[in-house]
Amino acid sequence: MDKVKIENHAFSGGMWVAAWIFTIGFLQLTFWQGVQAVIIWPYYLGEALRPMFFE
Repeated sequence: MDKVKIENHAFSGGMWVAAWIFTIGFLQLTFWQGVQAVIIWPYYLGEALRPMFFE
């Protein structure tokens, strides 16, 4: 009989949620923009940080 290995990835999932909530607050997104940020999160960060790097 083989052993079943169960892995817990709660820490990485929790970090993702914390970073997502930080992004919503940092960029002052509306509710629906926050929902969209789940899918296109890098886009919002890129748009906000572009002026810092490409002026």
